Amino acid sequence: MGEIDIEISEVGPRDGLQSISTIMATADKKRWISALAAAGLREIEVGSFVPAKVLPQLADTAEIVQFARTIPGLTVAVLVPNLRGAEAAVAAGAHKLTIPLSVSETHSLKNLRRTHQQVLDEVRGIRALLNDLPPEQRPSFEGSLSTCFGCTLEGPVAEDAVLRLGEALMEAGCDEVGLSDTTGYGNPTQVRRMIRRVWEHLGREALHGIHLHNTRGQGLANVLAAIEQGITTVDASMGGIGGCPFAPGASGNIVTEDLVFLLEAMGYRTGVDFEKLMAARQVLAAALPEEPLYGFLPDAGLPKGFQRAGSPQAEIA
Repeated sequence: MGEIDIEISEVGPRDGLQSISTIMATADKKRWISALAAAGLREIEVGSFVPAKVLPQLADTAEIVQFARTIPGLTVAVLVPNLRGAEAAVAAGAHKLTIPLSVSETHSLKNLRRTHQQVLDEVRGIRALLNDLPPEQRPSFEGSLSTCFGCTLEGPVAEDAVLRLGEALMEAGCDEVGLSDTTGYGNPTQVRRMIRRVWEHLGREALHGIHLHNTRGQGLANVLAAIEQGITTVDASMGGIGGCPFAPGASGNIVTEDLVFLLEAMGYRTGVDFEKLMAARQVLAAALPEEPLYGFLPDAGLPKGFQRAGSPQAEIA
């Protein structure tokens, strides 16, 4: 595999599928994840270890993790809400665990039914679990600072609270933190400032990735602000799946296909092959025929004479 400048972490199989009512068949998930990896996506969040009664869409996550582990060069990421979820993720063989901590405690109680301190207690338990593993078998462990730019329940979120909870996550045992604009409140000025403040407070190694939504059309503008500040990992979802049913296509994740085009057009290497990415989209479309898929690039195609980052030869659409 060649060098890349920006890592795109594909979150559709988790964040996308959990937000729609349709349950994708396990065999289709495997085909989709295989196609995404074949397109050059090196990190895929394949599911979440939450009770099946809460998210039946992701009830097969253990099987999906075990399958994804067989794909060479793929980092298999999962979301875990607590220690029990982390134990299941470790047993299945996940490479990366992410636990969400909503900066808005109201959201935390609604999302995880836990206060900040209760989530931090879970983090400490997970750290102890991971420390009992041989170092070479230890998955990486991220604490995601959800609702870090604002909350639909509380409104504005104080930046100092983000810093305080980021520090608490690191002290409790996370390897790093991530910034997550869960509700699509962020704007480019906020994004730049928050990244700078986290790095000043916790150090550059504490933050590499950001999860942004396109709720109010700021998604790609916020990506640009983040990577120009120095962020190297950006989450996205193929076809933008995972949106709010009351505002189709507007409240969900950044569209992977459009993000790849933006980055490659600007000279940032992503390692993603456009033709194979479109093939993966066809796998998704066939598996979820009733779900709308979004994105400008799939409709418009690559511009004539387009040259991807680092390529001496132009690709012609």
